[in-house]
Amino acid sequence: MTATTTAPVAAPDVSTPPSRPSARLRAWATRAPLLPALIFMIAVTQLPFVATLVISFFDWNALYPDARHFTGLSNYGDVLTDPDLRKSVWTTILLTVAVVLASLVLGLALALLLDRRFKGRGVVRTLLIAPFLVVPVAAALLWKHVLYNPEYGLLNGLLHYVGGPQPDWISNTPLLAVELSLVWQWTPFMMLILLAGLQSRDQQQIEAARVDGAGDWQIFVHLTLPHLRRYLELGALLGSIYIVQNFDAVFTITSGGLGTANLPYTVYQSFYQAHENGLASAAGVLVVIGSIIIATFALRVVSSLFREEVGRA
Repeated sequence: MTATTTAPVAAPDVSTPPSRPSARLRAWATRAPLLPALIFMIAVTQLPFVATLVISFFDWNALYPDARHFTGLSNYGDVLTDPDLRKSVWTTILLTVAVVLASLVLGLALALLLDRRFKGRGVVRTLLIAPFLVVPVAAALLWKHVLYNPEYGLLNGLLHYVGGPQPDWISNTPLLAVELSLVWQWTPFMMLILLAGLQSRDQQQIEAARVDGAGDWQIFVHLTLPHLRRYLELGALLGSIYIVQNFDAVFTITSGGLGTANLPYTVYQSFYQAHENGLASAAGVLVVIGSIIIATFALRVVSSLFREEVGRA
């Protein structure tokens, strides 16, 4: 009886498989294409703001660079206590509130008009959007010379045609002149936001209300306005962010005179005319902080709108 020998069975290879990239590495690889844009945004926005923040802590007049010295928060105290600066803050608030409210009301009226079907609606919509597409300086020049000019302006031309007075609009009502030009430019923006809200209404709910005997006014008060609440808030917040920082209309129409100097124009005067770099930087930082606060509320409103749309879908 012969003995048979079997070859030894090779042991299974229990070596670890090639390691896969970790989740963190994959996440960085996904974000890598965005890094150049992020670096660029930091370089052009955050670094200048940090420099402005540092300068705001110094008593720094550009005409006397050797006399600059650290003063802490004294520039901020000057901004909050200086009568001219406080007046510019009040002017900024008054200008922002008036323009935002008037733009919202007119934008809502135009949005309700464009929400109806009529012949030529596309052309009318394009014409109504056009003011928002005009360059701000060009829009201010248009109002200053084409409409407000006391000698050849369109407004006085119409008044002369009907036998009315010939006022100097900018001299007599300077703040109103600036407000009207901004309302004309920002009403299309509000109209677009509110029109998007109107077109997202539940049409079945509106038809059910009409079947139950509700009129147009009742539908507007009890259905349309509650639905547009978020869109009205969004328009008010976004409009406030931009109008608080508005410089073009004040500079072009009145040059900050006659009580129309808002905070951005006062910052311009402090920096470029008085050469007070520290004081102007402190005022600029306060404007940025106020804008960030408003923008935070705007982002919350946008997020809630997205959540509502996703829940409706």
